[in-house]
Amino acid sequence: MTIANRLKDYIDGKGISYDTVAHHRTSTTRQSAIAAHVPGSIMAKSVVVHHELGYALAVVPSTHRIELSALQDVMDRRLGLASEDEVVSLFADCDIGAVPPIGAAYDVPVIVDESLRAADDVYFEGGDHRTLVHVSGKDFRDLTVDARQARFSHPAY
Repeated sequence: MTIANRLKDYIDGKGISYDTVAHHRTSTTRQSAIAAHVPGSIMAKSVVVHHELGYALAVVPSTHRIELSALQDVMDRRLGLASEDEVVSLFADCDIGAVPPIGAAYDVPVIVDESLRAADDVYFEGGDHRTLVHVSGKDFRDLTVDARQARFSHPAY
C-alpha cells in the first residue's frame, strides 16, 4: 500500500490523519470504490481540465459525471480535458487515472462539486490503482480549503 510521495508529504505536513485501503488493481475510480467496498457517493474522482491560463482539478463523487458546460460557466473559462501527457507532467508521481483530489500538493487549483462537501468520510485515489486514501470529511475540507465550491455534476446512473 503506497500513496504518491508528494501527496503523502503534503498530508503529513498538514498533520492530517488518514488511513489507506488496499484493493485489487482497477482502471476507474468507480471500480476502485467497488473493489474497496466504499460507497461511490463519498469516493472523490479527480478530472484534470485545461484552459487558456493553465489547468484545474475538478473533483466530483465517483457516482457523478462532470457537466462541462456548467463547469465552464462556473470557472468562466473554455475548458477541455487534459491529455495523458499533460496529466503526467502535472502529477508525475501518479499513475494515469489515479490522480488524487488534493491539488495543493501539486500546485494545481481545485474546484470541488458541492455534492462532496457534506460527506462525513471521503475516500480518494492515492496515486496508484491499488490504494485509496481515507480521511474524515472535515479533514478533506481542510485539505481542500482553498478549493472553489460549486455544483457542476450530475449522477451518472
